[in-house]
Amino acid sequence: MNPTHDMTLDTIVAEVAERREEFDRLCHVPRDMIEKMMAIGIFRSSVPRRFGGTAAPPHEFLPIVERISEADGSAGWVAGFGSASVYLAALPAETQAIIYKDGPDQVFGGGLYPLQPAVAVEGGWEVTGQWRFASGCKAADWLGVGIGGTLANSGDPSAGKPLTAVFPASEVEIVDNWNTVGMRGTGSYDLRLQNKRVDRAWTFVRGTAATIDEPLYRYPAVAYQAQVHSVVNLGLARAALDLVTAMAGGAKTLTGAARLGDRAYYRIEIGKAEARLRSARAFFYEAASDAWESILAGDPVSSEQGNLLRLSATNAAHTGAKVVQTAFRLAGTASIYQENRLQWIMRDAAVVTQHHFVSEATYDSAGALFAGIPPGTPYP
Repeated sequence: MNPTHDMTLDTIVAEVAERREEFDRLCHVPRDMIEKMMAIGIFRSSVPRRFGGTAAPPHEFLPIVERISEADGSAGWVAGFGSASVYLAALPAETQAIIYKDGPDQVFGGGLYPLQPAVAVEGGWEVTGQWRFASGCKAADWLGVGIGGTLANSGDPSAGKPLTAVFPASEVEIVDNWNTVGMRGTGSYDLRLQNKRVDRAWTFVRGTAATIDEPLYRYPAVAYQAQVHSVVNLGLARAALDLVTAMAGGAKTLTGAARLGDRAYYRIEIGKAEARLRSARAFFYEAASDAWESILAGDPVSSEQGNLLRLSATNAAHTGAKVVQTAFRLAGTASIYQENRLQWIMRDAAVVTQHHFVSEATYDSAGALFAGIPPGTPYP
């Protein structure tokens, strides 16, 4: 009997909690765990329905990532790549049919930067280079890398823009150099290629219009990926608050001081942290649901809605990290020990805020739109 047949989200979360130290030690989430996530449909969540996927609404997929992240931030981050097929939807439909010919449960990952120059050859490109931060690459079926865009005078609509070139994972070398303190289990190793040919039909510009006409592919792809990354911190913050709240009624400290729950500052800070987390979470899912409702109504996601998607994602990532810091501080010296998960959660939450999609620069771009000023960088 295939044990994955009995998988549910609850069993996934429980197993992730049991194995998170293994993922941390390995510096990646192994394929057997990915296959269990496949069994509950995580990696078909952004695959077009025409290819057997579910093309799930973001506000239904994101809570799954949030739940897994409560058990382990790295596993949640990797599960979030169940949304990455929204990028692949920009490939020609014929190419996508090849990707999904053996079924919709395909894992796509990769590293776009630093962009590497590619040599134009007939019908495509010859690619050489090394790329960073390919999260989940050791369990991926397909990997994408960033190359220089098409020639400016080529007449191609993607002229001058960076391309993602897609390869079977077996054709890409993984450089075993992921050695971080936080989010170790994401397995965000470098990728390397040497004189590898890719046909033009296997390249796309990230965030461009999909070739598949289904509602999910009218949702802003880059904003969706910002949400997928930031929701990890909502899960980590929930876990941190639950841990420190459970300490409230514990025994008195070694110094004989009052229990945490008997201290006014502890109660006040817990109340504030809970309010901040719930507020950030409400804004986050409200923005996602509002954009989806517009799509279902036949309207494009407006620039105002796109702005709120990005802003709510950045707010979720940074508010979540601050809530984790509050929990760590309130726990006192108990949180500094290796066996206490709070120190682990704090490191992971800090790493999430470093991602470009949810960086402090988002606030500047969001504020520019609110002020009626063009943002200084492509946004939202």
